[in-house]
Amino acid sequence: IKHRLFNGRWSNEFRRELFERGSVAAVLLYDPALQKVILLEQFRVGALASEKSPWMFEIVAGIIEEGENTREVAIREAEEEAGQKISELIEIGHYFATPGGSSEGVTLYCAKVDALDAAGIYGLEDENEDIRVFTMDIDELKKGLDEGLFENATSLIALQWLLLNREKVHKIWKTNS
Repeated sequence: IKHRLFNGRWSNEFRRELFERGSVAAVLLYDPALQKVILLEQFRVGALASEKSPWMFEIVAGIIEEGENTREVAIREAEEEAGQKISELIEIGHYFATPGGSSEGVTLYCAKVDALDAAGIYGLEDENEDIRVFTMDIDELKKGLDEGLFENATSLIALQWLLLNREKVHKIWKTNS
């Protein structure tokens, strides 16, 4: 490839590898009444490169298939991965996960759910998913962030966004904080 430089000229021609990953919808499941988030724990092959465990604490996410939109995927994945029905969605934003070598784009949402009975093992057997679902209250969430419990960008972005925007979320969903 080559590209236009800031000075208006062209770069030299060079090579880069690009992993065509596709796009993803991710959704932070939040119960504003209980002030709890629903999280997942699951095995991630990329984390085998870490000195820590390949079992990661995450939010719901799924690949967008042809003909689907991000909202549909967020709703579908919340049911498949966590057994949750979404009542409302707020779009947090879109970002590229690792644009230096991958095309993967992430559209991130926060969803209103009922976390009262959120727990168990979920996922699709034909996708080899073995997903533990659990909840954390806001204080546990803050502690987990402080202690480095979350090691993936999507979860870090979503959870920090919630801590910064919780009052706004409660106003949008008309709940008491």
